[in-house]
Amino acid sequence: MKSGFVDHGQLSIGGREMHPISGRAARSQLLNSSPNWPAITSCVVSWFRLCSHAAILHCPMTKAPLNLKHPACVLVHAMCVTLGLGLLQGCATPQTETYVPRLGQVGKDVMWLPTRDELVTRLLKAAEVTPTDKVVDLGAGDGKIAIAAALQFGARAWGIEYDKNLTALARRNAQRAGVADRVHFIHGDIYTEDFSSATVVVMYLLEEINAQLRPTILAMRPGTRVLSNTFSMGDWEPDQVIQANTSTGYFWTVPAAVNGVWSITGLDSRGPVTLRLAQRFQRIGGSLTFGSEAQTLLGARLQGADLYFSFVNTDGELKAVSAKVEGARLAGVVVGPYGMLESEPPVIKIAGERQSGMPLP
Repeated sequence: MKSGFVDHGQLSIGGREMHPISGRAARSQLLNSSPNWPAITSCVVSWFRLCSHAAILHCPMTKAPLNLKHPACVLVHAMCVTLGLGLLQGCATPQTETYVPRLGQVGKDVMWLPTRDELVTRLLKAAEVTPTDKVVDLGAGDGKIAIAAALQFGARAWGIEYDKNLTALARRNAQRAGVADRVHFIHGDIYTEDFSSATVVVMYLLEEINAQLRPTILAMRPGTRVLSNTFSMGDWEPDQVIQANTSTGYFWTVPAAVNGVWSITGLDSRGPVTLRLAQRFQRIGGSLTFGSEAQTLLGARLQGADLYFSFVNTDGELKAVSAKVEGARLAGVVVGPYGMLESEPPVIKIAGERQSGMPLP
């Protein structure tokens, strides 16, 4: 429960202000508003009861069936039609929001606090959110972050919020922002709801809650991007620290599990070589063994499911490897050489299977 605009007269999403509809704006936007159908039905019934015998069905002057050639009938009929349209407009005009979350109000595990617009935007930019992404906000509050993901970046998004009033408010805010077709909110518990399909995870919780969620997040698809306002992930080092005035955010990429012993083909014409990798989150190191000769990997790094390292081959040449990890298998190429060449060198493909290893904590 956190982050967002307080809904008491003006909404701000990514710098875009939206004011409650009233007066002339209400009349011009009547057809685009969300009608209050029970109220409209009541208004129609009241209007019909008021006008049916007086003007619509009978003439007030002659008591006979309505005769539109009689001036008095026409006048009263026009007055009732005008009254009816006014009633319908009053019923359909969006009502002023009555629920206002209190700054610092206590929820299940955390309190509701606002996230600055500039930090929301910078976090989502750091994750390079696109319209193909699925963004989930854990503890969605009033829905600000999920709405911004859809409004500013075109993503599909959803939020999980334990407080039912905030959940309802977030849904109304999505309607007002015009993104209800791309954003939805679940009244539920972040510990039990399934958010494994998300490509971007956003949080504004607490250190201890992040620690509880960390195993679940690390088990998500490699390459999933993770964002947190203020609070870190313990010894999981962030890929990027994001500053927005006095606010701080963090960005991580879920790494593939690569630690263990791998058998790699394509690096040595004589046969498979042994790749040993040690891993702590996205930080890795290791060695390659050609026959009985082992060498330390150079520049080994892991970004999501993408594995990079360099080595010196049996001819004494520096070679670079780029590979993608899929579970217990990897595939890639030996990169280079670089520069202007007389002929295009053949692409050297590599493949690997993990022989042993333990998953990430």
